[in-house]
Parts: sequence; structure tokens; C-alpha cells
Amino acid sequence: MSVRIMADSTSDIGPERAKAWGVTLIPLKVLFGEEEFLDGVDMQLEEFYQRLVSSEKLPTTSQPDPEAFLTVFQEAKEAGDDVVVVTISSNLSGTFQSATIAKEMCEYDNIYIVDSMQVTCTMLMMVRRGLKLAEEGKSGREIYKILEAEKSHYCIYAAIGDLTYLEKGGRLSKVGAAAGSMLNLKPVITIANTGVVKLAGMARGQHGAYAKMLKLIESDGGLDFDREMCIGYTGDMDVFVPFKEYLKGKMDISGFVESRIGTVIGTHGGPGCAVFGAYLK
Repeated sequence: MSVRIMADSTSDIGPERAKAWGVTLIPLKVLFGEEEFLDGVDMQLEEFYQRLVSSEKLPTTSQPDPEAFLTVFQEAKEAGDDVVVVTISSNLSGTFQSATIAKEMCEYDNIYIVDSMQVTCTMLMMVRRGLKLAEEGKSGREIYKILEAEKSHYCIYAAIGDLTYLEKGGRLSKVGAAAGSMLNLKPVITIANTGVVKLAGMARGQHGAYAKMLKLIESDGGLDFDREMCIGYTGDMDVFVPFKEYLKGKMDISGFVESRIGTVIGTHGGPGCAVFGAYLK
């Protein structure tokens, strides 16, 4: 018997790393009008961000069907393996519900579904934590209990690069977006243990947003440097390179995992976002 680690595609692990790490990814969907694409499968990120920038209306996103999980669950049941699944926050998507329905359909007790209450970089961190615990010989149930006990320590901090996408998505008025852009204001959002997106503040300019992120991390208890961190970005490297350089001047980030954020999360944040996945004390 072995332990299989699964996650949905909003962990932004990507297909190549998933294969290398032995992780099964279940893709969410992105829809440009009537065209449907599986996240991380059907469209290269370069093409996606080009289409996103040129589209007057944002694409929509949707959760996977229970059947997407069920096939993998049935394979694990036949092999007698444990399964640990890490899903996007149930307050942001119905993916956790789809996985739960699939477990009921499979009628197999050794499936353990973790509602991460997170997304993207911090989900990736939780998956890597699960893999490490599996390598140490922990059972699926043991891994599940540890991830559940630790998940309140994870928090996402993100500097939004372009207010246009918050306006297109209905999260900011057109007037507010225009005024914010004129003043070069950058929203900083967080996803803490409630699993919902919160506006944590506004900062002037990109470096101001980075400084705001670090101040928020300190006020939330500070980083646990004994644990792995993850930094990520949407779009191209134009934002990520200065973000990394800024962080290098403030802390040792040599051991941080890097992630290019995919189509589902990129839809809502737009290109130009800088993301810090933290494990707090």
C-alpha cells in the first residue's frame, strides 16, 4: 500500500513538476465565451495571458466535475492505496465539494480530502508538505491530520499589478479603477485561514506594495523560516524579477520555491501580480 498525493490545478504546480513529484492534478476550467480550456492542459500560459489582455470581458472559471476525481479514486481503491487530496478553499470554489461527492460515489474510506482554505502558492506548499510526510512513511490518515492541524499557519499575500481586472471582475468600480491607476495605487490582498480574499490595504507603486506585504506578514506573526516558502507571479517575468530582488534585500530567499501562476487564478488577478506564500509562526 502506498500514499497518492493529489491536488487541483489551482495549486499551480504545473504538469511538468506534477509528473516529476508524482502528484496527480485535477484541472479546473477556463471559458472564453463558448470555448472551454482545462487549466494547465489545453492552453499555454503565454497564449492565455495574451488573450486575457486583449479580451474586453473576463473569461469565466468553473470547478471540475466529481467524475474527474472519481477515476483516480477508483484506481487507488483497486490498488489499496491511501489518497490525500488538497483542494482550493471551499469559500472560493466548489472543487472541495466535487471531490467529496466523488469519495461518496467511490465508497472508499482511505480517501482524505483537505480543504486547504488557500490557493496557488500556499496550496503548492501544502502539497510539498504532504509529499515529505509520505516519504517519511506516514499514512494517508496521518498526513491528513497533520495538514489539517497546520493549515491555519498558511497565508497568501499578493500585490495586484493592474486594477483593470478587479474592475472587469466587478470587484472595483470603473471610477475607482481609473482613480487608482492615475495615483499608481496597488491593492494588497490576503487569503488567511478563513479561505476568503480580503483587501489588506493599498500602497503607492510596486515597491510600496512589496513593503506593505512584508509589514502585513510581520503583523500577522512573522515567518517561520524553518518551513518552506513560495513566491509566484502572473503574466511574464517583468514583475517577478524586481519582486525577487526586493525580497533578496530583505531576507534569504535561496530556498524559496517559485511558481508561475496559471489560468484560473490569472483570470481573477490579471497579469503583473506578485505573490508571497507564507507559513506563519
